[in-house]
Amino acid sequence: MLASMSRGRLSLLALFALVLAACAPETLTGTDLGAQQAPDFVLTDGLSGSTVRLSALRPSVVALAFLYTQCPDVCPLTAEGFRQAQEKLGGDSAKIVFVAVSVDPVNDTPANVRAFSTAHRLERNWHFLIGSAGALRSVWDAYGIRQETDPTSGVSHTDAIYVIDRKGNARTLLHTVDGPDAIAKDLRILATER
Repeated sequence: MLASMSRGRLSLLALFALVLAACAPETLTGTDLGAQQAPDFVLTDGLSGSTVRLSALRPSVVALAFLYTQCPDVCPLTAEGFRQAQEKLGGDSAKIVFVAVSVDPVNDTPANVRAFSTAHRLERNWHFLIGSAGALRSVWDAYGIRQETDPTSGVSHTDAIYVIDRKGNARTLLHTVDGPDAIAKDLRILATER
């Protein structure tokens, strides 16, 4: 009888531990940025021609990347990661805005932005922001993005995806290699945060 009570208690304790683990809040995947206010900026949406202010996107959660339309490697992967994250988010994707800031002010024309967005099937809750070299450089500097243009090798830049919460705080930093699952996870957590 004593042995069966011990097994029963162990089963109850194991069940209790599972319930506690299930109730524990999910943790963000990316590098913790300390919830500091994301630097605000105003640029032009290359798709619509409208002016977009980052702070005006609240209370949506924002995934912010730095891309260029002629990129042969990382930028297409980031765009694909955004599209897959949108799919993984399902109904929660309506609470999230995906934003790309150009790192190539010369070649990221509205026509190239439209072609890039269409090629990567990014159509909803998506902005590809362009501007003058000076306007873009101030955004790059605010977010610690290194950008260099070389006539022979093209544009090189920092691969960064900032995840910004509904209050405008930069919460996590991800990279393209983290993949769409990590992007979707952090966005979903912040979209459901109170």
